[in-house]
Amino acid sequence: MSRKSSPAPPVNDQHEQLVTITGDSVALEGMLGMPPKAPGIVLFAHGSGSSRLSPRNNYVARALRSAGLATLLMDLLTEEEDRVYATRFDIGLLTRRLVAATRWIGKQPQTRRLSVGYFGASTGAAAALDAAAELGSAIGAVVSRGGRPDLAESLDQVRAPTLLIVGSLDTEVIALNRQAYAQLRSEKILEIVPGATHLFEEPGTLEQVADLAARWFTRHLTSG
Repeated sequence: MSRKSSPAPPVNDQHEQLVTITGDSVALEGMLGMPPKAPGIVLFAHGSGSSRLSPRNNYVARALRSAGLATLLMDLLTEEEDRVYATRFDIGLLTRRLVAATRWIGKQPQTRRLSVGYFGASTGAAAALDAAAELGSAIGAVVSRGGRPDLAESLDQVRAPTLLIVGSLDTEVIALNRQAYAQLRSEKILEIVPGATHLFEEPGTLEQVADLAARWFTRHLTSG
């Protein structure tokens, strides 16, 4: 039985532009959204088999921009790399690309003064956490949606406040998130969304994810 997708949250004064992110010996496409006077920017690390066009990540990104935060949705792999199944699960490669994108942001006139956060889904959550561990205080917050933080190699080195969001019906992933949660040493919360499966397709569940993420990033990302 098909489910209706959630309507997109309204966004005021939204300004988006297609950008090319260079680093790690590749050039990757991304969509940069810059609301006026944004205090911070959230980079999205999508999961295996997904892309910057992910409808769920785009929904959350619109909600974050509606809350006044800038967003960057990007492809972490080239088209050729994405055709190789094993490469989609190469957490080390995904982490390097995310770090390269973060450094690219730090060089752009419109983004270099913004606090940086990561939003990771599935395997992208592991890359987000490992990148946060590598970059230390440069990363202000991390949110994982239905993620696999257990695949991260540096959980105990993460300093950024971390929010793990899992659906209550996604029992295997709940167990994996609890394992990762126990290893995290930073400020942390594990939120379980009632009635949600792995993709948060059930009515109202993705809205809860977006609201939780917006509150977390708004709290932790500042211009200071």
